[in-house]
Amino acid sequence: MSKILSQKIKVALIQLAGSTADKNANLQRATHLIEKAVKDQPETKLVVLPECFNSPYATDKFREYAEVIGPDSQSYKVLSAVAQKLKIILVGGSIPELEPKTNKIYNTSMVFNENGELIGTHKKAHLFDIDIPNGITFKESDSLTGGDKATTLDTTYGKIGLGICYDTRFPELAMISARKGAFAMIYPGAFNTVTGPMHWKLLARSRAIDNQIYTLFCSPARNLESTYHAYGHSLVVNPRGDVIAEAGEGEEIIYADLDPADIQVFRQGVPITTQRRFDIYKDVSK
Repeated sequence: MSKILSQKIKVALIQLAGSTADKNANLQRATHLIEKAVKDQPETKLVVLPECFNSPYATDKFREYAEVIGPDSQSYKVLSAVAQKLKIILVGGSIPELEPKTNKIYNTSMVFNENGELIGTHKKAHLFDIDIPNGITFKESDSLTGGDKATTLDTTYGKIGLGICYDTRFPELAMISARKGAFAMIYPGAFNTVTGPMHWKLLARSRAIDNQIYTLFCSPARNLESTYHAYGHSLVVNPRGDVIAEAGEGEEIIYADLDPADIQVFRQGVPITTQRRFDIYKDVSK
């Protein structure tokens, strides 16, 4: 069985207390914590930021904070520079993106390589439109448009799949990336204090078990002074479904080692990758 992860790597998830009204401050704080993560654990190869890390998470603010993604955009320049400086793969959480030709706003993740080059983006495909009685009502579609692609990217160590928050409730995205050879599915996310306790950890474990890959969920820290209360609890789940790292509610950095042997051994012991019955059901990756 060939390796889908070329070597053991350390990842860092930044549970950032950002998402304030001050975009500059959010970007500076993110940069500081990325640098701290690599300083404290120099072997760190991949760093992940949370969803909407540079702006408030509010439907009436997305357009105000949106950027046209490119080398001249503020967030692009900051993330590119720190990735290049530290020689890391950086999954830049997500930011509100303006598509100038259509004037549409997307919730978009940018991924940079060790040279500071943008190697891909993912536009949140499934918009967070929910209405839970006595819980929470939130409609991203009031201001956002959903993306129309599944995203799998090549990195130095192998392929990664990307989703954003609510995307994790739709297992097809992870299936597509896993069947294309991804070693991890990465979700910047901002579950709240209603849906988080119900399903955050369960979904992370489910996507890992479904596909026998690592699953990384990176949340903002909880801020009870903001209008949206993130759940926190950023976590990393291994291919067996074990939570191998988990944050609390506040701002913190968590680390985990991703080991190709964990993928290989579990896939050999429980060989669902070779036991699927595409004569009965369709392969969504085709």
